[in-house]
Amino acid sequence: MEPKKKPAKSVTIFTSPSCVWCNRAKSYFTSKGIRFKTIDVTRDKFAAEDCRKHGCRGVPVILIGGTFWICGFDEKKIENALGK
Repeated sequence: MEPKKKPAKSVTIFTSPSCVWCNRAKSYFTSKGIRFKTIDVTRDKFAAEDCRKHGCRGVPVILIGGTFWICGFDEKKIENALGK
């Protein structure tokens, strides 16, 4: 019997329309087959404030598993948070 796979952690990316690094982060997740939700902080002021509360002053901000906040696009931190 195969061991059960852990459920995938949720991934949310807080972005803005003109952000180059946001697009790179989304391309990275797509290339790895990782599903993610995108929130545009220029349209959602509550989300923008939430990012600031967690110490992030710019985008992208990546939230993994509902608890792990990453300010900026950092592949090593993302992979560690996802357990890869």
